[in-house]
Amino acid sequence: MKNIAIIPARSGSKGVIDKNIRLLAGKPLMAHTICAALESGQFDEVMVSTDSEKYAQIAREWGASVPFLRSEATSTDSASSWDMVQEVLDGYRERGKEFDTFCLLQPTSPLRDGEDIRAAYEIFRERASFAVVSVCEAEHSPLWCGHLPESGEFTDFIDEAGMKTVLIDSLNGYQASMPEENALVLHIHELLQYLNRQGATTFLTIAQHGLVGDMKAPVDITYLADTVILLRYFEALAGTRHFGRAAALVNISQPALSTQIMEMEDHLGTKLVER
Repeated sequence: MKNIAIIPARSGSKGVIDKNIRLLAGKPLMAHTICAALESGQFDEVMVSTDSEKYAQIAREWGASVPFLRSEATSTDSASSWDMVQEVLDGYRERGKEFDTFCLLQPTSPLRDGEDIRAAYEIFRERASFAVVSVCEAEHSPLWCGHLPESGEFTDFIDEAGMKTVLIDSLNGYQASMPEENALVLHIHELLQYLNRQGATTFLTIAQHGLVGDMKAPVDITYLADTVILLRYFEALAGTRHFGRAAALVNISQPALSTQIMEMEDHLGTKLVER
């Protein structure tokens, strides 16, 4: 079985400029992942996908291959990981190389080591039917989450319950809980792909423009949904008189709650909460 590790490292980071080559413990950030992939011994090729010749040279110095640069189409904020992976696999195929598996290793997980990667491939070889995905403990309420069964397989989320229809309510609450998140459309797109593979029919209510195309409604129901959510925030804050406890009650982070309250105060031009 021929395996390739793909490490995405485009140069257009806006939150932290050049984050993928910033030094961490004496190494460029992406070098930690390159070293882990090489140490794992699982790959016939460790490839860095980047749009920058500067990044490519640094990657090569740490032992990775960069036979070609990313196209403009896969270097944008809106390009999905799958678009990039497909481009990489097509690029190698055009050069006469094909692989049985690929492993997407994000450079923003520098504490992952070679043993973690070897363990993931052991799971894949022994019992994975499609793919292995790393997960972490949830920060939100368990009521918002699924629970991994003993098998550790995501397919059980759908199969054991026999679900054929999934309803996703307003996305505004999700957006409000992660005000710095710019990839909501990508997250939902990947979720819908997963549900589709499991044979589930999915309904989105109050679908945002750009997610499923143009949506015209006689009443701005999205605004109404936002208003209801904000009222719930104020209700929780008034009941607890504590930002931390109120945030836990409405299942968002404390900074997100504070941001929502301050934005409402700015919009109204008056102070609503004594701090």
